[in-house]
Amino acid sequence: MESSQNLRIELRGAPGSPYTRKMLAWLRFKRIPYAINWGRSESRARYPSPKVNLIPTFYLKDEKGNLEAVVDSTPIIKRLDSEYPARSTTPNHPILAFYSDLIEDYGDEWLTKIMFHYRWAFSRDADNASSLLSHFGNLRIDPATAASRAEFIAERQIGRLYVVGSNEITAPLIEASYLRVIDILDSLVQTLEFTLGSRPCAADFAIFGQFTQLAFVEPTSAEILAQRSQRLRAWLYQVEDLSGLDVTDETWIESDTMPEQLRGLLSEIGRTYVPVMLANSKAINSGEQTFETDVDGQRWVQPTFPYQAKCLQWIRETFFKLDTEDRDTITSQLAGTGCERIFDSAR
Repeated sequence: MESSQNLRIELRGAPGSPYTRKMLAWLRFKRIPYAINWGRSESRARYPSPKVNLIPTFYLKDEKGNLEAVVDSTPIIKRLDSEYPARSTTPNHPILAFYSDLIEDYGDEWLTKIMFHYRWAFSRDADNASSLLSHFGNLRIDPATAASRAEFIAERQIGRLYVVGSNEITAPLIEASYLRVIDILDSLVQTLEFTLGSRPCAADFAIFGQFTQLAFVEPTSAEILAQRSQRLRAWLYQVEDLSGLDVTDETWIESDTMPEQLRGLLSEIGRTYVPVMLANSKAINSGEQTFETDVDGQRWVQPTFPYQAKCLQWIRETFFKLDTEDRDTITSQLAGTGCERIFDSAR
């Protein structure tokens, strides 16, 4: 019999990583034992190296029983939801499962633009983040080294703002999107508690992960949220640990209904993220390095992002694997949200 220690899932992460926070909250809800290494370099030698050095990195057993380093939170959730079926964060109805995938992708790929913007676009936020991040990996770091490290981090990350699409042209659009999504989530939490009912799905943890930084790390965005929605702040504190929440399959919403608050969130996705991922995919297919598009009547410009083109492909594949009746229901429900454009000329 394996020891209880061997039954734990091991991972490496950082408190300033929204995806680490996403996965820790997810593991707590699932009641899966875990052990996290907070990125300490002296402990890395005993772990295998991932193909891409991203966090969180999970160390899971492969088919031969050997530990392998796995990254990318979405497929990790799908894999572990299958291996640990209790308290699933994948809704039991295919329509709701599709919405969970779509909203999770929005959280991971659009809300992170908002998070990265507020972390590095303003001097006091950049000063705060660079100093904090310099200490996350080494609590014993001396002040001079920490200051030098913070300067290096800030220079590197501020220089990467353009990669996620944060620039002088897009800044007003990003900041307006943040205000709207706060209001949308405030109403959704008040009415449904979570995106698809009174139990969380994977999408809730994606939203939570990005908002842990926006609400509690970045000063500017945290002040905005505190002024705009104490309800959403309270929700974030609770989602941090939902291990005590009792759930049943009856606590998902009905698949043939579309609550107004959920439609509001999907409309925001169609208003912002959908035109960006469609333009990005088109540019990549044409071999272009950058793209421009119209988002909410404003110009959006950024370098192409191959991973987000893959996300669009996965969403489309998920949709077209559904039976005709479920596809027709989704098409009807999404009409007018802007999300229906995802499937245009996708076959």
